Amino acid sequence: MTVHIHPAVDNGVKPALAGFSGGTLLCDCADHKVEVTITSQTVHNHVCGCSKCWKPAGALFSQIAVVSKDAVSITANGDKLKIVDATAAIQRHACTACGVHMLGRIEHTGHPFFGLDFVHTERSPQSGWAPAGFAAFVSSILEAGAPADQMGAVRARLVELGLPPYDCLSPPLMDAIASHIAKSR
Repeated sequence: MTVHIHPAVDNGVKPALAGFSGGTLLCDCADHKVEVTITSQTVHNHVCGCSKCWKPAGALFSQIAVVSKDAVSITANGDKLKIVDATAAIQRHACTACGVHMLGRIEHTGHPFFGLDFVHTERSPQSGWAPAGFAAFVSSILEAGAPADQMGAVRARLVELGLPPYDCLSPPLMDAIASHIAKSR
C-alpha cells in the first residue's frame, strides 16, 4: 500500500525551472477567485504535518514554501480573505468562501521569520516553483487523526520521495531561529 503524502509530491518531486521568477496562486472558488501574485521564486519548500496548515482533501501534509513578503501581493478578491487565528505567530489568510489558505504572514517584528510569507505553491497554475525538500512536524499528523501504527510507513514514504522527515523544521531553518535568538540577547 502506498502512503499518500500530498498530491503535489505523491507522483515524485518535480524540480524547479531554471530562471523561474514567480506566478499566481488561486483559491478553489469556481469564480471570483482570490489571486495572490508572487514575483520571485520560493525557498524552503516543504511538506508540513502541523495541524494549523491548510491541506487539500485527503492529504496527510500541507505543502508550504517561503518567500519575502515584499514579493507577495493580493491581486484579486482580497476582500474574501480572513485571518484564521489572530493569536498564531503565522497569520494565515484563508478564503472565506472555499477555505483555502492563500498566505501566512508573520507580523511580529521580533519573530525570526519576520518579513517572510508562507505560501502554497500547489495553488498555482504555473509550474517551475522550488520543489519540496523536506518534511516538517511529521509527528503532528497524529494530532489530525493519522494512525500511530502507520508512522513508520509515512516516514519511509517521505524518505522514498527524497523528503527527509523532521519533527521540527529542517536543520538550516532551526539554525536560523537559534541564531536570531542568540543575536537578540
